[in-house]
Amino acid sequence: MSLPRIALFDLDHTLIPIDSDFAWGEFTMDLGWVDAVEFKRQNDAFYAQYADGSLDPHVYVRFATEAIRRQGASKSIAARADFMSAVMHKAIRPQALDLVRKHQAQGDAVVLVTATNEFVTRPIADAFGVQELLAVELARDPETQWYTGEIQGTPSFREGKVTRVTQWLQQRGLAWDQVHTTFYSDSHNDLPIMERSNVAIATNPDAKLRKVAEARGWRILELFA
Repeated sequence: MSLPRIALFDLDHTLIPIDSDFAWGEFTMDLGWVDAVEFKRQNDAFYAQYADGSLDPHVYVRFATEAIRRQGASKSIAARADFMSAVMHKAIRPQALDLVRKHQAQGDAVVLVTATNEFVTRPIADAFGVQELLAVELARDPETQWYTGEIQGTPSFREGKVTRVTQWLQQRGLAWDQVHTTFYSDSHNDLPIMERSNVAIATNPDAKLRKVAEARGWRILELFA
């Protein structure tokens, strides 16, 4: 009997050619929700830390959610809808949608596994037609039910992606050796989960991941070439 097949996708620079978290930050800057000069300085610095693998996700999430925590739920959710219309729908390319739909048509379970927070990524997952989203979960204040700036549970970053997928499987009575997994990613930060998966596909890979993929004979997919 064949094993259940699961297609796991990173999001930023993998299924979309931009970083959704970075783009959302730029969008809030354009709205005037943050000091443009200081925000851009910090946002660029955090992005560089992500690229070199040194990012502390807890520190970053406090920074990244500061604007929506200050603006509150109604304004933030409305702005997110504008962000989807103005930025994200243009970034969702036909070839990426086709790849996701191909796996779905084959009967594969499709899961987005991203280090970007759930507030930013839930509507993006919906636009791809993907219900299963393992993003950075944000803690909520029990009184206001709005975000506190802290992370709930294990952040889905680096080794945390393995933990989150393990938990997702356990919730369904499954383990890694009971499923066939394929993981698509652009980033060397995802090497822990790529090494854990049955098939690793370096998708629009950064220089570090490309070097590893070439050495290990992993498929390299240039989705946006």
